[in-house]
Amino acid sequence: MIAEAATERRALRTVRMTFDLVVAGGGMAGVCCAIMAARTGLRVALVQDRPVLGGNASSEIRLWIASATSHYRNNNRWAREGGVIDEILLENAFRNPAGNPYVFDALLLDWVSGEANITLLLNTAIYDLEKSAADRIQLVRGFCRQNETHYELTAPLFCDATGDGMLGFLAGAAFRMGSEAQSEFDEGCAPRHASPHTMGDSILFYTKDAGKPTTYFPPRFAMLDVESFVKYRKIDVQAQGSQLWWIEFGGQMDTVYDTEAIKWELWRIVYGVWNHIKNSGRFPEADTLTLDWVGHLPGKRESRRFEGGYLLKQQDLVEQRRFEDAVTYGGWFIDIHPSEGLYSPDLGKHNWHLKGLYQIPYACLYSRNISNLFLAGRSISATHVAFSAIRVMATLAHAAQAVGMAASLCHKHQMDPQDLRQAEWIGKLQLALIRRGHFIPHLHLKDPDDLAQTAQMYASSELRLGALPANGPTISLHKSTGQWLPLNAGRVPRLGLEVHASGVTTLTAELRTSSRPENFTPDVTLAQQQIAVRPGYNQTIEIDFDYTLEQPCYVLLCLLSNDAVQVCTSQQRVTGLTAVRHRGDQKPPNDLGIDAFELWAPDRHLVGTHNLALTFDPPVTGFGVENLVSGYTRPEITANAWVAELDDSEPCFSLQWDEPQHVAEIHLTFDTDRDHPLETLLVQHPENRVPQCIPDVRIEDGAGQTLHTIRGNYQTRQVVRFDRPIRTQHLSFFLQQPRSHVAAALYEVRCYGQHMT
Repeated sequence: MIAEAATERRALRTVRMTFDLVVAGGGMAGVCCAIMAARTGLRVALVQDRPVLGGNASSEIRLWIASATSHYRNNNRWAREGGVIDEILLENAFRNPAGNPYVFDALLLDWVSGEANITLLLNTAIYDLEKSAADRIQLVRGFCRQNETHYELTAPLFCDATGDGMLGFLAGAAFRMGSEAQSEFDEGCAPRHASPHTMGDSILFYTKDAGKPTTYFPPRFAMLDVESFVKYRKIDVQAQGSQLWWIEFGGQMDTVYDTEAIKWELWRIVYGVWNHIKNSGRFPEADTLTLDWVGHLPGKRESRRFEGGYLLKQQDLVEQRRFEDAVTYGGWFIDIHPSEGLYSPDLGKHNWHLKGLYQIPYACLYSRNISNLFLAGRSISATHVAFSAIRVMATLAHAAQAVGMAASLCHKHQMDPQDLRQAEWIGKLQLALIRRGHFIPHLHLKDPDDLAQTAQMYASSELRLGALPANGPTISLHKSTGQWLPLNAGRVPRLGLEVHASGVTTLTAELRTSSRPENFTPDVTLAQQQIAVRPGYNQTIEIDFDYTLEQPCYVLLCLLSNDAVQVCTSQQRVTGLTAVRHRGDQKPPNDLGIDAFELWAPDRHLVGTHNLALTFDPPVTGFGVENLVSGYTRPEITANAWVAELDDSEPCFSLQWDEPQHVAEIHLTFDTDRDHPLETLLVQHPENRVPQCIPDVRIEDGAGQTLHTIRGNYQTRQVVRFDRPIRTQHLSFFLQQPRSHVAAALYEVRCYGQHMT
């Protein structure tokens, strides 16, 4: 029993804690930042004002995680982010292929709570702070209503991943809100005049089939007249959640201080739209549908953007500018939603794709005037135009991983975030990130501590691709279709293609490549050939471009649209190869500063991606075992993978040293199809393991003794740590072929004499 006498007043409990890094905000950026920092040994506080993690990706809002893959909408091939966010997406696909938002909630809680160095404070809102100097945060205060507790959290380093920038705002960090004038940074996509308006918020809803006719009575606050804006939208009654992004409002209000008013207007709209669907008589297919869930929180696109050491701009993205301090990247398109939201009479947003991936510098990830404050998530330093492209969750999470690693270096060497921008330290940061599976375009790992770099390498086989057999479905050439191929310097192989034709016709084939070798935008035509095709099935035509490549590169075999022709495809999957279709042309106005080009992308994995059935004379090579130590872990200019022959019953490679080595840790990087966006919600995945991924690996020493066995793998990276370093002169790796139609492949092997992670 507890009995307290009456008193004049009482104070709430206060708990004081000290950490190495305090991360405010538990969205995907905050989660990935905290995990990365904790894994390097930092004591991390992760403070989240909601009962679940994930922010816009959580069950409270239910937005799927978008990434540089751009949902197959543009030319970014093998673009999915690496590191912690990749790990989470693959884990979700394995555990949750149906895209259940509550399963994803539990996964994030599992991943964070499993890190011993993270103290997670849920339902805790940051509301105050103290400084030790005008430019330095000393502690932050949070309050948890659930346990009536005030927290005082002290640390030398802080990260604002709150979305609205609560921590940076309280600290006095410089920020912007709205859109810059076109003239300020010469951005063609910016408005002529500066504006306080932002992109709006959305509230999503789900429906379910009740199995019998249902009635719907809207609440009194529902908007009953929605004709003025739904006439601009094509309403699909089967659409769910993120597909209803166009229910957007609030960009002409203050998306911080007016959040509650924006939420109520969005509720009015959501229930009004559903009333229109159920009761207007125009959607009989909705007769048995009923509301299953309506969001209680708006999903925010934009509010405060903080000023860092550099402000990312439109030209940085369009021109794919390179930065000495690049630590992350983006690939989502310039995606500016009008501030009027669904009340805008246009299509609701302006999409302008880029020709490839673009780097994001470290200087965008710390405050320019608060010396110990990192920026992550939507707080990132960018103009309104650039922000419209980098704001998607996987991009921001990947950037936040760089913050977590930067915090580790700062803590270890007693530095502030801006000190790391020096070339010496940026190199160390980039190396530390890439070692952990992080990807930075145009940078590959040059690791002086990797023992595999000094080993002689042998393999049981190396793929010489002579044919992709015609064992897949036939596809019509009503759209131009292409096949990306990694070719070595020299003469382009003669190609054999199996086709069906409904009549006499001429098929046009083109050999294309990209004006920038790291891109997959086929904007350069190297050769063209016209091929006469006769009527009939199962005929093989020969394509000989008679062209010589001066250096290794990806080329695209383009078969231009022809309604009279069908082409055969192959079920065989080979790392570094993919087929694509022409999805349309980007034709921007001349004054926007945006490139015009064609868009080519694969079919969605839900439908099935098949290579074209081709023969190659001579065979395509470049899949040698030496790729395992190239420092590249995804296709970029070449396939960058060791690939075994398809009939190799036990694919194996070996490392052989002249002298015995002490090996404490082995890193392996697998092919988990970086082209696959692995959406977390709504999009159901037919497979919970990426077909190309090696499931089992057995590692042996020179005496044939098994040192370690990996079983049931579905992740991109596996790190094998030995309790005590093993002394050996020879290591052999025996791989299980993933599937009968998938050639076994591996991107990288690294060996270290000490534990590196």
